[in-house]
Amino acid sequence: MFARELADDAQLFPLEVWHAEEFLAHMDRGREFIGRYIGLPDRVTDLASARHLLGSKAEEAARDGARLYGIRVGGTLVGGVLFREFDAAAGNCEVGCWLEPAAAGRGLVGKACRVLIDWAFDVRGMHRVEWHVASGNEKSIALAERLGLTRDGVMRQNHLHRGVRQDTEVWAVLAHEWAAARPT
Repeated sequence: MFARELADDAQLFPLEVWHAEEFLAHMDRGREFIGRYIGLPDRVTDLASARHLLGSKAEEAARDGARLYGIRVGGTLVGGVLFREFDAAAGNCEVGCWLEPAAAGRGLVGKACRVLIDWAFDVRGMHRVEWHVASGNEKSIALAERLGLTRDGVMRQNHLHRGVRQDTEVWAVLAHEWAAARPT
């Protein structure tokens, strides 16, 4: 097992099936806040569903697909980042995130996303990293901008979330753009 330091009291680590109880408790604490724009809390409603979701992500990772990582602050799971899609053969992937309100404003998700994007480009040789975000999710859009992604466009009313059709903005960065923007 590994953990990557994001701050003095914060770590990034792979979420695995044996974290199911901790993951469920985290979803319960942040259910409404996290669920405003993403469906993750609606899929994790009890211990069995937490185990199922974590297990399915582990299976995807084993097939070199999607991956799921947690963010802990002071030993408590407060959020996470993921490769929602990961297609090594095509050189494309999608990064996403979620966070409890108590951990917001510390820059942890941005640091964690940089770790994932660096790994995608530097280690896996990806060509394009995408970020899909509901048009109303201003904080996530602001993070995409801070990360240096470019808004490619909007898929109008493409996503049904809690009975409401949402527009999805697609942001992306290409490998050469990410490399050029790094500090020297």
